[in-house]
Amino acid sequence: MNLRRRYKEDAEVHTGPLNDILFILLLFFLIVSTLANPNVVKLSQPKSKSDTKAKQTVVVSIDANKQFYVGTTKVTIDELKLKLQPFLAKETEQPSIVINADKTVPIEDIVAVMRVARDLGARTVLAVDKNGVK
Repeated sequence: MNLRRRYKEDAEVHTGPLNDILFILLLFFLIVSTLANPNVVKLSQPKSKSDTKAKQTVVVSIDANKQFYVGTTKVTIDELKLKLQPFLAKETEQPSIVINADKTVPIEDIVAVMRVARDLGARTVLAVDKNGVK
């Protein structure tokens, strides 16, 4: 008569709490990903001491190679007006265009974007670095 065999138990892994942990992590990463800034064009901005907050309708970026972006979509200066019209048509109040330009970009390119914005009836705001004038 072998009595030891009757008391032997099989090892189990309880995976019930693992589902809860994975669900919480999934929710955390979904929430964090929606809070991330969609502007992925890397620029070094001019510096300024004042900080003006404006509700941005759309961001126009100009990098050091004089390439224009509406959001993250690359456009030419000739296509800029056509690409901005759908964004500005959604706004009920006066729309604003944030110009996010590299500090090495000539002022003529920034003024060209400002002219397009004026033709579309939008305000323009120049994005600057908040760390002060240097």
